[in-house]
Amino acid sequence: MEPAVRRARAHDLDAAARTLAAAFAEYPWTRFVIPETDYAARLLELQSLYLGYAHRHGVVGVTPDRAGVIAVVPPTAPDPDAQTVERIVALHGERISRIEAPEPSGRAWRLETLGVAPELQGRGLASALLRFALDAVGDLGGAEIALTTSDPRNVRLYERHGFTVEEHVERPERPPIWSMRAALSG
Repeated sequence: MEPAVRRARAHDLDAAARTLAAAFAEYPWTRFVIPETDYAARLLELQSLYLGYAHRHGVVGVTPDRAGVIAVVPPTAPDPDAQTVERIVALHGERISRIEAPEPSGRAWRLETLGVAPELQGRGLASALLRFALDAVGDLGGAEIALTTSDPRNVRLYERHGFTVEEHVERPERPPIWSMRAALSG
């Protein structure tokens, strides 16, 4: 049976941010761009900021228990306000210069985040969340979704859902980055 996914409401965002913080606690990219000092608190606040932005300007999907979360943002979304950017910079501290992931170009929606509580990973929640987001973007007239990931397991997951690798960059000083894109039918 397909796990249920629904559009998040404002009262879901705190629990969803906690899920994302747990899901990304050991993720190579977040470990690289967030300082070790107060790492868990910084990661949680960043997830809250990003989810709030995505909720205002895009689509956030959650499982009913908020153990799985996905956020997509359209290419027309405005830049975050100055206060939010200032806080994001402060939370990244001296590691802010490490953020260099390419921004999707053109008409692609951005898959900003996808996370599942660690104890529930491998049970189909990520696939259900992806199907929800692909459908939502298609229903809103989107033609494609782009993303970046730093985990080869994620590459395989995304490929199963129609994403293809556009670029793969490996440098010894940082985690690898795969840039991927999926065209939506319709």
